Amino acid sequence: MSCRRFLSIPVLSVILVMGLVYYVTLFVFIDDWVGLQSSAGKLNAFLFSFLASHCLFSLSICVLVDPGRVPATYAPDVEDSAWSNSNATETRKCDKCFAYKPPRTHHCRVCRRCVLKMDHHCLWINNCVGYTNYKAFFILLFYATVASIYSTVLLVCCAFKNGDSYAGNVPLKTFIVSCGIFMVGLSITLGTLLCWHIYLIAHNMTTIEHYDSKRASWLARKSGQSYRHQFDVGVYRNITSVLGHNMIKWLCPTFTRNPEDALSFSTSRDN
Repeated sequence: MSCRRFLSIPVLSVILVMGLVYYVTLFVFIDDWVGLQSSAGKLNAFLFSFLASHCLFSLSICVLVDPGRVPATYAPDVEDSAWSNSNATETRKCDKCFAYKPPRTHHCRVCRRCVLKMDHHCLWINNCVGYTNYKAFFILLFYATVASIYSTVLLVCCAFKNGDSYAGNVPLKTFIVSCGIFMVGLSITLGTLLCWHIYLIAHNMTTIEHYDSKRASWLARKSGQSYRHQFDVGVYRNITSVLGHNMIKWLCPTFTRNPEDALSFSTSRDN
């Protein structure tokens, strides 16, 4: 883990936005709506603090945890189905690292190395999203989306209660409207990204594999065949391959699987 990844303008910007949203939600929206000292205010403050703390914890894991490094001693198993389907063993050699790549591994030009089950390089966490931190990235999107929608709802409640007082105060009215536009935009952006990754998880795809599969799907349709993603083993198994088998821990961003498991994957042909 490297704390130096936090010393990045995009990462610091994310933390700053999280802090501003947290402060405004608690000390403006909730306080002006029901008051922080009331029972309803304390409950809403606790719930939002819970979401905010989990967002920060998930972000820390995304930034600090290595996304998945290919072992230096790795050598391909030519009998593995994921390898046998490739044209040749040489095609699974990285032309930049000059080493063998396990299935679903890709070279990141920013990190300058291969990453296990690489999804993409994310500017906002200053790290790749790969096998070992993908769950934390997904959980970060989940909590951030829920927190953004929650904050937006609190803003609306606050505006409805204090609409008359805001009408006579132009600076305050401008501030509330600006916050509303920002929170709605943030909720839509995060919600869209969350839905996208729910789709990817349900089909056991990475972002890279999705775009690669477009051509494979087109070629299959052109030849009159049906196409199914190679690693799609059913919705439930696809989900548990990312979130784990214990449903109680699905919303916990910590990673408990062995990175060695990323050297081979079950395929639809194994079913």
